[in-house]
Amino acid sequence: MTTPDKAASLKRMKTLATALLVVVTLLFVVARREGWPWLAAFAEAAMIGALADWFAVVALFRHPLGLPIPHTAILPRNKARLADNLARFIRDRFLDTASLVARLRAADPASRIGVWLQQPDNARALSDRLGVILVQSLDFMDDRRVRRLLVHALRKRAAGLDLAGAVGRILDALTENRRHQGLLDEGIRKLAAWLDEPGVQAAFAGMIVDVASKEYPKVVAMLGLVGMNPTELGDKVSVGIVHGVNGLLDEIAADPHHPRRQAFDELVEGYIERLKNDEALRDKIDAMKRDFLAHPGIAKYVDGLWDDLRGWLASDMARPDSRIRARLASAATAIGASLAANPALRDSLNEHIERTVEGLAPQLRDGLSEHIAGTVRAWRDEDLVREIEHSVGRDLQFIRLNGTLVGGLIGLALYALTHIL
Repeated sequence: MTTPDKAASLKRMKTLATALLVVVTLLFVVARREGWPWLAAFAEAAMIGALADWFAVVALFRHPLGLPIPHTAILPRNKARLADNLARFIRDRFLDTASLVARLRAADPASRIGVWLQQPDNARALSDRLGVILVQSLDFMDDRRVRRLLVHALRKRAAGLDLAGAVGRILDALTENRRHQGLLDEGIRKLAAWLDEPGVQAAFAGMIVDVASKEYPKVVAMLGLVGMNPTELGDKVSVGIVHGVNGLLDEIAADPHHPRRQAFDELVEGYIERLKNDEALRDKIDAMKRDFLAHPGIAKYVDGLWDDLRGWLASDMARPDSRIRARLASAATAIGASLAANPALRDSLNEHIERTVEGLAPQLRDGLSEHIAGTVRAWRDEDLVREIEHSVGRDLQFIRLNGTLVGGLIGLALYALTHIL
């Protein structure tokens, strides 16, 4: 990129080369007038060399003296070809897939990442950067237009979901190899433990007495006449019921082929089959899904939930002792330690990075070469000339200086050779 220093340096070299041309021209005039043939030969050849090299250097960038001489202004006239050649050169020499993967493998990025993440300052810096990204993402998501778009997309996606079929497939997977019987066993254990609790049995006894008192008040009154306490009777009945239920549960738990288990299998299988093939049930579930998604309270609930979540995240990220940033830094350090201590993990990460580069490199290199070619083509001719001339123009002015001196020496040598012969 052009800088004031480059421009000033180029201007100084141009002035020096032009000044040398002026000097040899004056020297030629004086030598011819004073009759100094050797010096005149040197000065004459030096002028020719200086002018020839001036023409060659200027012809690279523009038309000399503004004259449309053929094969001048070479760079602007061939800008498109230069752009394509430059892009192909960078693509083929620096961005070929094999070279990129080889350099990546030699760099061992997983080890470097592990060492870098183990530094507390680096882990904190990474967590701070991730925190900034998170806050910016929250601000973006908080835009009402974006939020409406997301809610609309979610509703559209959910509306196209085959809920009945999805539930059926999930239940089918859960019942494979009779895994649902394990759920039944766990339910039996939980129910038995719950029934054995004294409070549950007392509640049953109370319910029995309450129901009997309401539905059969005369029977309860007769129990009092014969000296029997209704509460004690309720306790005995509830204990008997619990004992009977527990006995049935023990039988089911102990017998893999118990009729109740078979009934449970038939119930689950029948429900799964209905979810898959019963159009009436599927339509009913789909209608329930649509009603649920269309309910205005759903959108309000999602908005409120998002506002609460965003408020909590923003509040935490604004604090110096942010828990989220602390967790991120801790996770980064832990990842670094794992990479440092586990060669297999490093090899796995390196392999994944290499495969990613191999997959993306062709598209990236082609895209980058097109970008370079397009950028150079889009430059104005004067901008292209200025950038290249300021980058290499100083060195090209040395050609003019060398052409002046070398041309003069060659002219002097030729003059000497003609006189000697």
